[in-house]
Amino acid sequence: MASEEELFASVDALLNEEPRLPPPAERARLRQAAGITQARLATALKTTTQSVKNWENGRSEPKSPRLDAYQRLLNGWAAKYPTPGAAPTAPTASVAATTPEASTEPAASRVETADAPQAPAVAAAALARPATPRSAAASRRPAPKKAAQPAADPRFPHGPLAVLDGDGCAYGVDGIVLDCPATTVPELVEWTLRESGLGAPRLHRNGKDSDPLIVLTAAAAVKLGLPERLEGHEQRRSLRLPEDHPVVKQVVKAKWQLTQRGFGPWARIYRKTQGRERQCVQLAILSWDALDPRSWPGVTEMEPPDIARVLGVYAQRVITPRGSTAVSGLELMTALRPPTRAVRDEATGNWVPGHNPGSLGTEPMDPAPPEATAEHPVVVESGWSGGFLNEEAYQWVRPVDLLSDGECTLPFAVGLDLNTAFLAAAARLVVGLSEPDHFHAPAFSPKIPGSWLVDLSQVEVDPRLPSPFTPDGTRPTGPAWYQTHTVAYAQELGYDVHPIEAYLRRETGAYLDPWHDRLKNAYVDTLADLGVTRELSDTEFLAAIERHKDVDPGLAAVLSAIKATVKGGIGKLRERPQGKKYKEGERWPALQRPTWRPDIRAAVISKARVNMHRKMRNMATMTGLHPLAVLSDCVVYPSPGASPLDFLPYAASGKPQPGAFRLGPTPGLAKLEGVQSMLWAVDLMEKDLNPARHIKGGDAVLDEGE
Repeated sequence: MASEEELFASVDALLNEEPRLPPPAERARLRQAAGITQARLATALKTTTQSVKNWENGRSEPKSPRLDAYQRLLNGWAAKYPTPGAAPTAPTASVAATTPEASTEPAASRVETADAPQAPAVAAAALARPATPRSAAASRRPAPKKAAQPAADPRFPHGPLAVLDGDGCAYGVDGIVLDCPATTVPELVEWTLRESGLGAPRLHRNGKDSDPLIVLTAAAAVKLGLPERLEGHEQRRSLRLPEDHPVVKQVVKAKWQLTQRGFGPWARIYRKTQGRERQCVQLAILSWDALDPRSWPGVTEMEPPDIARVLGVYAQRVITPRGSTAVSGLELMTALRPPTRAVRDEATGNWVPGHNPGSLGTEPMDPAPPEATAEHPVVVESGWSGGFLNEEAYQWVRPVDLLSDGECTLPFAVGLDLNTAFLAAAARLVVGLSEPDHFHAPAFSPKIPGSWLVDLSQVEVDPRLPSPFTPDGTRPTGPAWYQTHTVAYAQELGYDVHPIEAYLRRETGAYLDPWHDRLKNAYVDTLADLGVTRELSDTEFLAAIERHKDVDPGLAAVLSAIKATVKGGIGKLRERPQGKKYKEGERWPALQRPTWRPDIRAAVISKARVNMHRKMRNMATMTGLHPLAVLSDCVVYPSPGASPLDFLPYAASGKPQPGAFRLGPTPGLAKLEGVQSMLWAVDLMEKDLNPARHIKGGDAVLDEGE
């Protein structure tokens, strides 16, 4: 037997040990009961929010003296907020160890979260928080009892998506972790639809709910029997599993279907709708390059919880990803302007699908010949040779011999980039909704969307500016086809317009308005989360925009994806045929979409180019400065200083002059793209290279929209 001395020594050792904290789940419960956020607690304890998250999910423990302070705080909270059913604890007593209430949910759908849930759509205040650290062990602990909060949609309590790792942990938005027991793709689909609680409500009352998205890490893909990588095709977009692959056979055997795109990086697995129940799951496979690094910079290198956070913010502000950002941009148009709505059949009294006014309808529509592309069946079958619309973004460099001595002596070339110029052009843009009608010698009206054959070669424009009528900035040489905005601008410049013929649309509407509004809010809100707000002065704005990508790489990736959604979505309106086997005159898959509308794409780009020219013309009037080069939404000016503040026009009051380029965080306003020496710019111009393409440095190349 142990002696009394030995027992006392053991007890003294216990007394001298560092204070013991309650279980991680209880720490989180106490903080939530007190109404304190993790960020505020981190500030009080002079630590980071991530450290607090780690303490509350059991990944790490604090050290003294922070441990003692944390213990003191938890003791105080335990006295105020005892475990339900437990006797109140005196303020000086230690926090009793508590066991979270047993969950009545199936183990596969049990949830753990480091913070109280804020509804499936991530609350704006929570967007800037890093996701809960990845921990397989943590995901399998019973969930702490959560404070009741109203959910945005009770059908989707766990948000729009989850990132599945190889250990069966499915990481959702706001730190949620689900246990996923699936070991095959059919089991994963069943679990997602029956138990996961994933999905998102429709964006329009006549639309459809967003299907749940499961993002697979490389380890998860291998666990489900998928290859880690897909190889063997010359074009990444055509990659897919062969039909005889075991996983494809499993899917078919379980009576699930794949879309025509097959089992590729973005696989849609579905069954035909039964009644009102939609059964469809979207998969995205990271190791198959589902997330293009140009649109989602750095995301594939992140841990699964952080990937879930980034995609969750995008889903909440834009749309649950359904493919590339271009595909998502196009899907967003349809989600916000559904083609059909329920209408009552007067004969039977039943509700049936009917056309939704303002939408593009359910049937594809052939363009007018000048709006099509050279390989389009409309062109090939009719033998059309009358020319095509050439409404594209600017690619222009001023001839070197038009540089003045004064310009050449300026020390700097400064590039301005217009924020989401195509998005700004989509605002209040009236486009055609019906089929085109052909007219000869019509009177021009700037209110009618369409394509006009007109001779604009007589319009005089300052040669130090690009022509507003051609993408390369050269003066037109005769009649050509133009979109309404381009012709209206010629009229604005004082030219008497006399169209030769036109293809016009009788039914019109601002189809892109809700698309513009949602993406604008997403862009502005995400920039604000990165510290770039509308309230900043121009000097503060330039400083904030310079460092915004370092504030939060995850949100910076969301911002990049939003911009790519805008340009890609507009580009998809005129998607060209893919693959070497295509033969001119054949119909390609994109033509089956009602959203294959090259005329709408032309309207957006025409308006964006006209907006750019109008600003350059106003700049010349106000400042006497003319651009050196333009590429899409980037314009380069000679400048006496290394900042846009050195050449942009301001009133005596200090306010920016309206009509010229202005700095700011909203679509259509400008930010600094890059600064180089004037000598550098002239050297490129002499080599017939575009300074706007390289002004940012690092051989930057701007995405021109398609």
